[in-house]
Amino acid sequence: MKQERQFIPLNIAVLTVSDSRTEETDKSGQTLVQRLTDVGHKLAEKVIVPDDVYDIRAVVSRWIADKDIQVILTTGGTGITGRDGTPEAISVLLDKTVEGFGEMFRTISYRDIKSSSLQSRALSGVANGTYVFCVPGSTGACQTAWDEIIVEQLDHRTRPCNLVDMMPRLLEV
Repeated sequence: MKQERQFIPLNIAVLTVSDSRTEETDKSGQTLVQRLTDVGHKLAEKVIVPDDVYDIRAVVSRWIADKDIQVILTTGGTGITGRDGTPEAISVLLDKTVEGFGEMFRTISYRDIKSSSLQSRALSGVANGTYVFCVPGSTGACQTAWDEIIVEQLDHRTRPCNLVDMMPRLLEV
């Protein structure tokens, strides 16, 4: 008989990338915070930065170096317009990319937004043992990414495998 795995709460940081949003108007960041805390994870920190590659890198680099943060969620800046630079800011920080995340996100998004999903540059990877997910800035995109992909991968009970299984320092207890 297989023993039931226990849920392992993770420390998750949330970054909203926007030139115009404030804490009061940041519905996408609030959506991610609500969803992660609803399932039992802990919010490590939440920050809003302008759409600037160096501002994004500064915050994410600090979080990657923090051994107490296991996951970083970013929302915004993944489009193809002039100031959208989240993928460029994050990709150089990653040790490995998880190509399947962006592919899966665009496939799932296609159900709702059809061919507009090709404009999404959602991405994921790992840096210094910290998982990073970059999703578009719409509330709907955050809901899709969390509900359809991220929540299961950040749950140790998900079989046959999940990203928590790849965090050995959490499983040593």
